[in-house]
Amino acid sequence: MASASIAVDLKSPAGIDMIKALIPHVDVVIDPFRPDVLEKLGLGPADVLLRLNPRLIVGRMTGFRRDGKYARMAGHDINYVAVSGVLSMLGRGGQPPYAPANIVGDFAGGGAMCFLGIVLALLARMTSGKGQVVEANMVDGSAYLATMPRLAMGGPLWDQPRGENVLDGGCPFYDVYEAKDGRHVAVGALEPQFFAALLRGLAIPPDSLTGPRQDRETWPHLRALFTRTFLARTRQEWEDIFDGTEACVTPVLTQAELRRDGFQQRPAVALGGAPALAIQRRKDVEGNATEGQGPGVPGDGWTGSGLAPGEGGEVLLASWLGWRRNRDFRLEKGGLMVNGSSKL
Repeated sequence: MASASIAVDLKSPAGIDMIKALIPHVDVVIDPFRPDVLEKLGLGPADVLLRLNPRLIVGRMTGFRRDGKYARMAGHDINYVAVSGVLSMLGRGGQPPYAPANIVGDFAGGGAMCFLGIVLALLARMTSGKGQVVEANMVDGSAYLATMPRLAMGGPLWDQPRGENVLDGGCPFYDVYEAKDGRHVAVGALEPQFFAALLRGLAIPPDSLTGPRQDRETWPHLRALFTRTFLARTRQEWEDIFDGTEACVTPVLTQAELRRDGFQQRPAVALGGAPALAIQRRKDVEGNATEGQGPGVPGDGWTGSGLAPGEGGEVLLASWLGWRRNRDFRLEKGGLMVNGSSKL
């Protein structure tokens, strides 16, 4: 079974016993709760879970840090990124900071960092034979992702206010421009040779510029010039001009366009010699590693289905551990509870 859910009533002693009965049979437990929730449930990672299974990896993920004034507060991605210092760096000059959806905190600074910690703990277990607790939070994860711009604040790359630096929209040759049809192109012509290719594609004579591109005094003129020029053609016309060049100019493609045009969703990382599942199902088992290996999973990268609490749980327990309802566990109020007489 590709995915299944075992629903357990954590407010019931029998539900807690169910968790304890499962712990010796699992490799990784992910704790998504606020600080001390597991401890209050009698499932403390160090004093309970690891004693039940010394090889267990417990990945603990919180939004805020476990210490400090925010530890007990509710929050969402925008709050975690805000107190990490990252949010203050994002956005246009003269405007409030701009929250990048929930990509930086929840997924990159949170989930990806916790996942990496779990992988490292699994590698360590290969030599030590012991599990451990992995601590991660979205504040420190987000702050780590912003290491480069934070360190760059001491030099010319990022020493200006938000939205006025080279890589945050302040530089006219590293920005997004609107085309005649209302669609957009991305420009990243940082290096001299790329900038020269950009000017050629835009049909702008280099000697018509008001000064060297590195001179910030020329940036307002350059931005106005680029804005007018890109508005003169459609995005497709700019694609026809810049595709295959060294100008670092690309279309800003929407998710709707990618889906319509059959964009191939691929795994973020492809392992050439280890089993992996493709995001998009392939008819043939053999395939290029960049597409994933094996038959893949249903879906096209834009569709998904939820997993209801308890869905497939009893089937999973039967195939995984040979457990049966009424003999080993029972169902009460939608949750599975271990039977007191069971010898699990």
